Amino acid sequence: MAAFPDAARTQLAVLGSPVAHSLSPALHAAAYEVLDLPFSYGRHEVASGGLAAFVAGLGPEWRGLSLTMPLKREVLPLLDRTTPLVDELGVANTVAFRQEGSSVVLAGANTDVEGIVRPVAALGHLPGEATILGGGATAASALAASLRLGASLVRVFLRDTGKAGDLVMLAARLGVTLEVHALDDLSSAGPMGFVVSTLPGGAADDLPLVPSGPDAVLFDVAYEPWPTRASTAWTDAGARVLNGLDMLSEQAIGQIRFFLTGDEDELLPSEAEVRRAMRAAVGLPPTIG
Repeated sequence: MAAFPDAARTQLAVLGSPVAHSLSPALHAAAYEVLDLPFSYGRHEVASGGLAAFVAGLGPEWRGLSLTMPLKREVLPLLDRTTPLVDELGVANTVAFRQEGSSVVLAGANTDVEGIVRPVAALGHLPGEATILGGGATAASALAASLRLGASLVRVFLRDTGKAGDLVMLAARLGVTLEVHALDDLSSAGPMGFVVSTLPGGAADDLPLVPSGPDAVLFDVAYEPWPTRASTAWTDAGARVLNGLDMLSEQAIGQIRFFLTGDEDELLPSEAEVRRAMRAAVGLPPTIG
């Protein structure tokens, strides 16, 4: 592809804990091959409390980082610049290193929201209300994504309702009605048209998830193990399922845009070809749905 800024910065990685299972390296490698970029993308186990020291030890060859649990909020004090979405949600999953004169600037972005929005929109699904399972950093992105997709009411179910404070405040800022419930109350929720499970893989398997009809969508952001019993039960009921690899591939496209241009919304050269290659690299069909 054409010249890009900071060409000497070619090293990238995904950080988190646990991270050994991450398929981000496969996704990014496929994209950089199509784009003909000399980038190397790895993975590093970084537990809570270890991010600042890890970042401080990085050299001038580093271009960017992808962040997973538990680092999406821990990174915020390290960032020199943030996108409006990061400011709004208090969650970042992407860090780009920018050389500005003699200084290195750390810029943060959130591509998780569009990682949820684009696959759901590709199905042509615009929910009037949404159900979110879990209350962590990804749940915040799911809340914002639900609003972008048209939901005016969001119900969140989590193990400890006392930990929903961040989501309640976020919903107030976004102007969306939020109901907070305990996971144990899910059996009384009734049929659901749009569910985003941000729980770890398999954690939703024994939950009473009932689709409202054939157009209902379950977006299970986990992808290991896959399929989960919850996703199988949902499809057996005749409804539609998206999995974490759909989200991972789309948020990775946003990250690559940000790593190259500083704008997660600026399309990549040959982006359709890049998307197909990335999806093939992790065993997904060429298109969503």
